[in-house]
Amino acid sequence: MPITSMVDILADAKAGGYAVGSFNSLDLTMVRGVIRAAEDESSPVIISHAEVHFDYTPLDSLIPIFLEEASKARVPVALLLDHGRSFDPIVRALSSGMNSVMFDGSELGYEDNISQTKEIVKIAHAMNATVEGELGRVGRPENASAGGFDDDSIVDDESLYTDPDQAAEFVARTGVDALACAFGTAHGIYRKEPKLDFPRLKAISEKVGVPIVMHGGSGLSAQDFRLAIANGVTKVNYFTNMSFSAGKLIKKMTAQTDEPFYHDVIVWAQQAIYDDVRQVIRLFKGA
Repeated sequence: MPITSMVDILADAKAGGYAVGSFNSLDLTMVRGVIRAAEDESSPVIISHAEVHFDYTPLDSLIPIFLEEASKARVPVALLLDHGRSFDPIVRALSSGMNSVMFDGSELGYEDNISQTKEIVKIAHAMNATVEGELGRVGRPENASAGGFDDDSIVDDESLYTDPDQAAEFVARTGVDALACAFGTAHGIYRKEPKLDFPRLKAISEKVGVPIVMHGGSGLSAQDFRLAIANGVTKVNYFTNMSFSAGKLIKKMTAQTDEPFYHDVIVWAQQAIYDDVRQVIRLFKGA
């Protein structure tokens, strides 16, 4: 199946009242586990790679794998550069065939975020690609095992949450196709129970008119996910729990195997990812 526009995938999700997972994948094993799960659940899917993960797998090495596996998939697949923070990787991703990019200007001032996001939108739209922007700031606490660099207190800092009226202005001025917003989630593993501001999320969704994206989904309860989707979320970024599930199964199987080989690890990892993603797709009501 040809690679599908993220806008089309998310428009269907919004109309159908479900959310689509965007699964950060570092190698062929992860990509195959995610796509196999999506195929078996007859669900669209977004395969992504984040700039923060370039140290694990260089972007230029991973894109050919993304393109090959997505083109063979039996379900709609969009390809996304996640949390692009500078022009170079974003332009390289677009030039190499990825059809969606996220520009993360959340650490910039409001006007700088608008101006840089708007420029990315102009470039991407000229290349028939779509753009996700971010307003507010979804933190990455250093204690969360996700390559974090923020103080743990950032999770409860409501001053970083997205303002609904400002979000509407941001979307109108930048032309983004989707908006990542902050309402109490955080990247990585939660060290304490998050307090999610669902009324804020609902207000943002009602005002902006584009699909809403939730980052920092790993570790939330099933009820949290259901409420997020009910209040406007149509795309959920997901990595930490999927990666952790693979690590746990590898640890378990290695302890039970006298002479584990690397190819055994690949099989175990792909199975764990497949099982976790399949469960998540059902939770998102995308099956």
